[in-house]
Amino acid sequence: MKKLSIIAMLAASLSFTTTSCEDWLDVNNNIDAPDYVEGYLYLSGITQSWGSLYWDIRATGPLTQMMGTSSYSNFANNYYSQGSDAGGEVFRMVYWLHGMNLENMINQSVEAGQWTLAGIGTAIKAFDWDVLTKYHGELPYDEAYTPGKLSFSYDSQEHIMGEARNLAYKAIEYLEMEDNTDYGNKISGNDWVYYGDKAKWIKFCYAVIVRNLAALTNKSDFVSKYADELLTAASKSFASSDDDATLKVTGGGASTPSYDYNNFWSPYNENLMNSYWQHDYAVQVLTGTVPQYDEATGNKKIHSYPEGAKNEYYPYELAEKQIVTDTIKSVPGHYDPRMALKLATEDNEDFQDIDNADSVKAYKYYGSSFTGSAGPIGTAPSFYGKTSSDDISTTDKGRWLYREDADYIVTTYAQIQFCVAETYWKKGDKPNALAAFKKAVAADMETTGRYISEGKEGDNMGDKISKALYNELAADYVAGPYVEGMTEADLTLSHIMMQKYACQFPWGANEAWVDLRKYHYDVQYTGDYPKTGNGWDKNMVDQKWDSDDTKVFKGFYLAPAQVQGRKGTYNEENEGSPCYRVRGRYNSEYMWNKPALSELKPISGMANNYHTSIPWFAYPGDVPESL
Repeated sequence: MKKLSIIAMLAASLSFTTTSCEDWLDVNNNIDAPDYVEGYLYLSGITQSWGSLYWDIRATGPLTQMMGTSSYSNFANNYYSQGSDAGGEVFRMVYWLHGMNLENMINQSVEAGQWTLAGIGTAIKAFDWDVLTKYHGELPYDEAYTPGKLSFSYDSQEHIMGEARNLAYKAIEYLEMEDNTDYGNKISGNDWVYYGDKAKWIKFCYAVIVRNLAALTNKSDFVSKYADELLTAASKSFASSDDDATLKVTGGGASTPSYDYNNFWSPYNENLMNSYWQHDYAVQVLTGTVPQYDEATGNKKIHSYPEGAKNEYYPYELAEKQIVTDTIKSVPGHYDPRMALKLATEDNEDFQDIDNADSVKAYKYYGSSFTGSAGPIGTAPSFYGKTSSDDISTTDKGRWLYREDADYIVTTYAQIQFCVAETYWKKGDKPNALAAFKKAVAADMETTGRYISEGKEGDNMGDKISKALYNELAADYVAGPYVEGMTEADLTLSHIMMQKYACQFPWGANEAWVDLRKYHYDVQYTGDYPKTGNGWDKNMVDQKWDSDDTKVFKGFYLAPAQVQGRKGTYNEENEGSPCYRVRGRYNSEYMWNKPALSELKPISGMANNYHTSIPWFAYPGDVPESL
């Protein structure tokens, strides 16, 4: 990891300057390479850099089966080699875009007693490291910003996750200190998350702690060591969806000075166009169409329609127990209106009757395969609802989160409440688990509906449901059998985790991948952790059947699983295993830090199958020295 800053290199190159040059060259007053920048001037660029989180959803979207892709197809196939920086944007953000900029902001603010600015900076740093280590595993942390070093020792994930929590607590300490600085608009005008609202930043810090500890829920000592800390932090974190952490985006299409002013997913930036689609699994979950599989053959069961009544949209028997919603659209409370926003449909291209429930409920949604738009029952459109890229113009504003001025969602009250529900479940406290579950789903209804941009006749894009109808159907759903009608006897871990999956689609793919990995993709194995011969071999991943009560993500099967529509194989370098981590950025680690990579255990960072090395948070106990 090369840590030479441009400022440092300029200073070195100009070190020959003598006193005779002082009249015409003063390096310390060079506006392009100043030796000191006021802390608040770092803040705007640092917060805006959180847009990088969406860049790496190009990798985690396919890994979670939220997205299919022809662009990042290696990730869709759970294989990633050493020779690319793909999937390395958050790595770049933490070590470079934030890097010494964030360190300087924090250190200068502490030295000046500017505790609000120091607290915001430390909160951002805590969030950064929590996200980064869950994504990559072991990383250089303690030595990361040591001057003069060109290679860096790796620290354990356990250490880094603990440090992320410590940073969050330190940020709270700073934010609660009396700060007599007259900032004017220096913070409010540069903080694109909470505009300098200290109370909300404190809640955010507690949310970081909750998200951090929620990654550990399947560890053997979670209940005894971590659960109570998570619940305490959650009680001090977000109180409603009004506290959601989002990064404000200006938008403006081609009229802006830079493409970065537009949401990364907007049509203007062309990143979702026709190379990413909603995956068939995500569509099944969100529409209540998870199919039944014949456990003898792995094939989907064909629906037995009366003669002449065949339905091409529902050709397969559906699982008797759907987790998020079902297809009984005539009964209030069964239809989940989030599908009309989260998913794309080609139906109703003229935006007629978007305030008519029967019209909206009739939309059809199709999901893709892993690497192509053709799915099991039809062709998935782009996220804008268009099958052909010819129908997508960069002048279109987009829709929902795929709109040029849509906020980047960082974390939400709903997400935190799902973590609370899972924790109470692990503690055996079903009444509190159920209460948190209900709060979480209701809150995600609010968050999801906040980004509606109603389409109208003559538009090329927009949302195909009105705000009024969405709110009406959302209230029905929350009052219905899948939320308020849920009882302690009915509630399962699947309800909590699959509703969390639906909540996080697709903005929270990074955290969804944490959940899938900590439950080992529902691989069928015995012992402490899955491995070759005990969960997979080179030809197939053996996953739990949906009928297995211990299976968490019903209907989820990896590409080489035993069911129809899968039954492929992974790259031979995987040795049969699914992906458990993304390699560190190539132009940092694999150019400058190979010796440190070689020391990693149980699989060397230089090994061809390093991406299959299970991270500490997903082991029940300590990481083994060898496999």
